[in-house]
Amino acid sequence: MRNVMILASAAVVLGLVVLGAPRPLAQSFAAPAGTVPAPDPNIPLYFEAASVKPANPDAQGQGIRRQPGGRFNTINSPIRMLITFAYQIQNYQLVGAPDWIGNERYDIVAKMEGDPPPIVPGSGADHMMLAMRTLLADRFKLVVRRETRELDIYALTMARPGGKPGPALKPASGDCSPAAFAARAGGPPPTPGGAPPIVCGMQQGPGRIRFGGFPLSQFVNGISGRVGRAVLDRTGLTGNWDFELVFAAEVPPGALPPGAAPPPIDPDAPNLFTAIQEQLGLKLESTKGPVEVLVVESVQRPTPD
Repeated sequence: MRNVMILASAAVVLGLVVLGAPRPLAQSFAAPAGTVPAPDPNIPLYFEAASVKPANPDAQGQGIRRQPGGRFNTINSPIRMLITFAYQIQNYQLVGAPDWIGNERYDIVAKMEGDPPPIVPGSGADHMMLAMRTLLADRFKLVVRRETRELDIYALTMARPGGKPGPALKPASGDCSPAAFAARAGGPPPTPGGAPPIVCGMQQGPGRIRFGGFPLSQFVNGISGRVGRAVLDRTGLTGNWDFELVFAAEVPPGALPPGAAPPPIDPDAPNLFTAIQEQLGLKLESTKGPVEVLVVESVQRPTPD
């Protein structure tokens, strides 16, 4: 029997949200104070109230916003984006879906009971992701199943067999253990002109990635969405690493929000693939491998409320 996920219902309420320009992704793999483990994904969670409406066709920008008090809003967002958010997958992992889930856009305003706490990074789907799964099943009649398929992937390897790491790739110099992370969080702020703060995890922005204190397996996980495929670490390099990678900034897809400017493009900067080879001494090789995917069995347009 196939493993089919059918989720329960959510109630309805009206509301409004406005989102700003996209922000660079920042990740930290040490557990910050005040976080809790991820909730059990097998126990459905719900928005106590939710409104789903087609977006204004003239709307600019799109995104998802969590707010205090258990409030959750999306603006001008395709259902494909909401599915990848709810199930913590990359766009390439969603298969079998009709074209309209990527083209038609919706505004959603929802509210959970109470104020769910942040979860430990990397421990699983958080409360709002699980509640979004329930909403998608109720309002969009979404039914999905998980499979493993052989897909195009990238393997991160040494640029030259037996070669050395590139000039930007260095063994980690900082301590990113939970105890050290907590000690730094409670210490005094850095002095102006002092040493830059230790990066514990991965920070991504237009044309720049800073990585520190973790194995390269965390790096390949972090760039899979950027290159549109799963990436596997086959470098053979062990231990934890630090680097800063600089490359040509990508032009964001779609229209920018009002007042937002595209990132400056340096015509002399290398693309991401070239930067990885020149600066890290590594390369991304195209190959095939098993990838877990989420197959859409059925989905329907909602009735607006």
